[in-house]
Amino acid sequence: MKNLFSSKNELISRKEKENLLSQKGTCFWLTGLSGSGKTTIAKLTAEKLHSDGILTQVLDGDNIRLGVNKNLTFSEEDRTENIRRIAEITKLFIENGVVTICCFISPTKKMRSLAKKIIGSKDFNEIFVNTSLEDCTKRDTKGLYKKAALGEIKNFTGVSAPFEEPISAELIIPTQNLSAEDSSRILYNFALQLIK
Repeated sequence: MKNLFSSKNELISRKEKENLLSQKGTCFWLTGLSGSGKTTIAKLTAEKLHSDGILTQVLDGDNIRLGVNKNLTFSEEDRTENIRRIAEITKLFIENGVVTICCFISPTKKMRSLAKKIIGSKDFNEIFVNTSLEDCTKRDTKGLYKKAALGEIKNFTGVSAPFEEPISAELIIPTQNLSAEDSSRILYNFALQLIK
């Protein structure tokens, strides 16, 4: 590492890029059980922001694992590495003034703390998509809960691996009795306060 030299100070600054875009880069880190609605809420929010002329990037667990992190398993060690890499990528987007919406189960407080440390506390907004295990199991659009119950998927969050609920999230979206549209509107209204 001692032979590596950053050129960051020689590049166009974050402030200049944010001024060009007329927005502030930040991260909305959506955490919650599989099937809680993280990605759906992120997509709908990104569409609303895009309509307002806000440049966004949605980072989703499945898409990241199909590309950048396709070499990682679902062991505790690899799940932590998955989050570390995602946080580093998110930081790059933020430094370019992009509003970045991350959709990752990130089941432990330790993993989310790691992401926050890398991204920076002033840019990290933890959003808890609070959906009960019962509701997630009922939705089960990917059939994952059924496979986990049958033992076909090991270390599945909420079934054979723990999910630690956030205790200090900047925003909680209680999805019970809310449509995806209503849930996304909660995030959209919250986001507007931070990006202009």
